[in-house]
Amino acid sequence: MDLFTTPDNEKHNYLPYNGTVHFYGFLLSTEEAAFYFDHLLHHIEWKNDEAIIFGKKIITKRKVAWYGSHPFLYTYSNVTRFALPWTPELIELKTRIEHATGETYNSCLLNLYHDGNEGMAWHSDGEKDLKKNGAIASLSLGATRKFAFKHKSTQEKVDFTLASGHLLVMKDETQTFWLHRLPPTKIVHHPRINLTFRTIDK
Repeated sequence: MDLFTTPDNEKHNYLPYNGTVHFYGFLLSTEEAAFYFDHLLHHIEWKNDEAIIFGKKIITKRKVAWYGSHPFLYTYSNVTRFALPWTPELIELKTRIEHATGETYNSCLLNLYHDGNEGMAWHSDGEKDLKKNGAIASLSLGATRKFAFKHKSTQEKVDFTLASGHLLVMKDETQTFWLHRLPPTKIVHHPRINLTFRTIDK
């Protein structure tokens, strides 16, 4: 699915069943996307992501940062993180996304992929800290990358191509029935920042 133009109806559901994915096209202009990408790249408190798998600590090349309205605890991959306070730029983006989607968010997990060699394996964001069936808004900045969903039972796939400034929202039962991933690629040599605005249910 090639998504380089804003769809006529952003409320179209791109999943065939068992969940909801809306695509909003370009939330940001080219200039705005470039500004936020450069600012976040240099001013966010990035750290290499960590996971504990079968009791072994794994440190990834991909970097992450966790921000929120309160010092929320968020546990995934058996590692607990504490949210940092919002920056003015993250509040600006959160406000624009809330206006566009009609949803509200109290936290943001940011991912920094340095090039196409770094990606994310199949997973779902079903951690107990998150609001059940809540909306997760994904804003892409930087390099264009493919993004995919796969149904847990039928294995049916839905693929996207997301460019800098694109906004995609997944909600309802999506995390229960679908996996998603950012596949690695050898043809992308530039970094990408992905912001996932979400709601911690505390």
